[in-house]
Amino acid sequence: MEFKIFKQMLRRILLVTFTAAVLACSAAPKPQQLVDGIANIKPDEQQSLVAREVVTLIENYNYKKIKLNDSISSLILDRYVKALDPSKYYFLASDIKDFEQFRNSLDDDLRNGDLSAPFYIFNVYLKRYNEWVAFSLQNVKNKFDINGNDKYVYDREKMPWAATRTALNEVWQKRLKYELINLQIAGTEQAKNVETLTKRYQNLKSQVAKVNNQDVFQTLMDAFTESIDPHTNYFNPTNATAFNEDMARSFDGIGARLMLENEVVKISEIIPGGPAFKSKQLNSGDRIVAVAQGNGEFEDIIGWRIDNSVAKIKGPKGTTVRLKVIPAGQDLSSKPVIISLVREKIILEDQSAKKSVKTIQQNGKAYKIGLITVPAFYADFKAASAGEKNYKSTTRDVRLLIDTLKNRDKVDAIMMDLRANGGGSLVEAIDLTGLFIDRGPVVQVKDLKGRIDVSEDTNPGVAWDGPFAVMVDRLSASASEIFAGAIQDYGRGVVIGTQTYGKGTVQSSIDLNKLLNPSMLQRLASLINKTAVVKGEAPKEAPQLGQINLTMAKFYRVNGSSTQHKGVMPDVVFPSIYPLDKIGEDTEPSALPWDVIPQSNFTPVADLSTVKTELVNRHKARMEKSTDYKLLVQDIADMQKRDKETAITLNQAKLKAERDSLEAKSLERTNLIRTSRGLPALKKGEKVKKEETYDFIEDESMKVIVDMIEMKKA
Repeated sequence: MEFKIFKQMLRRILLVTFTAAVLACSAAPKPQQLVDGIANIKPDEQQSLVAREVVTLIENYNYKKIKLNDSISSLILDRYVKALDPSKYYFLASDIKDFEQFRNSLDDDLRNGDLSAPFYIFNVYLKRYNEWVAFSLQNVKNKFDINGNDKYVYDREKMPWAATRTALNEVWQKRLKYELINLQIAGTEQAKNVETLTKRYQNLKSQVAKVNNQDVFQTLMDAFTESIDPHTNYFNPTNATAFNEDMARSFDGIGARLMLENEVVKISEIIPGGPAFKSKQLNSGDRIVAVAQGNGEFEDIIGWRIDNSVAKIKGPKGTTVRLKVIPAGQDLSSKPVIISLVREKIILEDQSAKKSVKTIQQNGKAYKIGLITVPAFYADFKAASAGEKNYKSTTRDVRLLIDTLKNRDKVDAIMMDLRANGGGSLVEAIDLTGLFIDRGPVVQVKDLKGRIDVSEDTNPGVAWDGPFAVMVDRLSASASEIFAGAIQDYGRGVVIGTQTYGKGTVQSSIDLNKLLNPSMLQRLASLINKTAVVKGEAPKEAPQLGQINLTMAKFYRVNGSSTQHKGVMPDVVFPSIYPLDKIGEDTEPSALPWDVIPQSNFTPVADLSTVKTELVNRHKARMEKSTDYKLLVQDIADMQKRDKETAITLNQAKLKAERDSLEAKSLERTNLIRTSRGLPALKKGEKVKKEETYDFIEDESMKVIVDMIEMKKA
């Protein structure tokens, strides 16, 4: 959708509000209640500003038209506490009782930009976290009884909060015992296991020491926005950058994926085609210990947070970064190698649409099926706005893949795999649908004022007019549901899989910095730097306020039905490997309801109702004879049974016997499937070769589309 007019209007309306908020930042903040024994984390002025402006945006422009009140405040508190301590390992019942003082005031606090209460709660959490990590380090060398009949309750969500330290100490003793037994079952020696756990908890202690006020603020804002609806989200500056890079499937940098290992940044992967790949000077496993911008001074980054290190290494295209690198295999005390790289735009091809060609033998004939896997509906909006002709997008990538499948591979049918595709760009969903239909409505959008806009494919012609199918599962959401629903409504193809997620809402991404004119940003920066001087800190750069993805509309299929809550129901249905009662829009308490509007004026390509009935019958007939299908159903039943379990034995012999039984059952299942395919049985410990891996649902879906080809010929 085009939200340019909305943003212009919003900028005018909020300019006065932002001005008042900036001026209010200079007022004396409410004193924050401090927690003894830790370095308390405190909010800053720009977070106070962002909080009040997010409240303004939500109360005036969110689709729900909701006003913050005591009921919302109560929801925010519960979500915030659960986000911090979901398994009740840290807070005591006395802490939870203490937090009750904030139950009905968080709505007013957020509206006023007062963050003292949630930061106090977090500091209590921080103290408790450090206390029980310290407790674990003190007790990790204890001699535990591994022959008793006690149990460890690992799922504590529905249990009461521990009333005393003694009670929570017992929980942590059992957790330590369980972790040690797990290591012992794996066959390592006791001394080595103690060393492993000691390092694990020392690392936890080190990582929590790096938590900053941006982390706290993000957790709070998640609890706040999710109390309104599941898809209105605030992103702090770091997370906003990550979100936009994921949407664009590109970023500016050196082309290396990084991880943190023992306080040192390590290269986990070199991305093909990037500067790091081209230089041939960097390899997976190399460690980066210092970074310099151009000819500037090196900064030592050992012990830094990974996001801060990444921010130093990434940078604008065409700029130079120098790295001090310890090659893989060398000791950290070795003399580092200095490597200079010019940053480039990195295209994440491994996260883009891909194709493959599979052959299905049926009734004595071979059919070639082109499989297009689309992991998300992405688009590089920044490049498109800059006028780049070859900007990255789902539709552009898929069009090229279709051309290859049609003209070079000569496929008989195409199947699109949207499993685990959580959506993305609404525009891309519309454009992608246009590759398979010849002009017409694709999706209807109703805004917060009840106005309905019909978004159409206006490009004549199609890229593929042959047999077509779409694979979906419970994780297929949003734009995936628009596409699958349109294909189904037009009779353009069949949808195969499980009921989809049910996300039928539209979000607009709003850069909060763009709602302020430059003079207001300068004034805010001045206020922040005055505070920094008082605190004895170095002056800070111009503030980045982050981004909000605001739910502003609902979308509907061309037949008038919302995908909200209900999702898209496939024509050929498989049992879901994901629990439908735990994953999906209908499991979210704050989700918008399902409803309908009048259908749009569209002309179906074909009526496939009779064809679909026959496809389902043929599919069921195959499943009655299928070993894979029977084992899939059994696996799902076993998962549902295990999902209800909340505790596990702490008797090492019993736990090992249970593990051995599960391993034997898994091996037996694998060999049953291998035997049905004519493959040799595996021995215990032997791994499946990559070329022998098999996607049963994909294979059966291709058989369904072959059925469709044969029925059309008949």
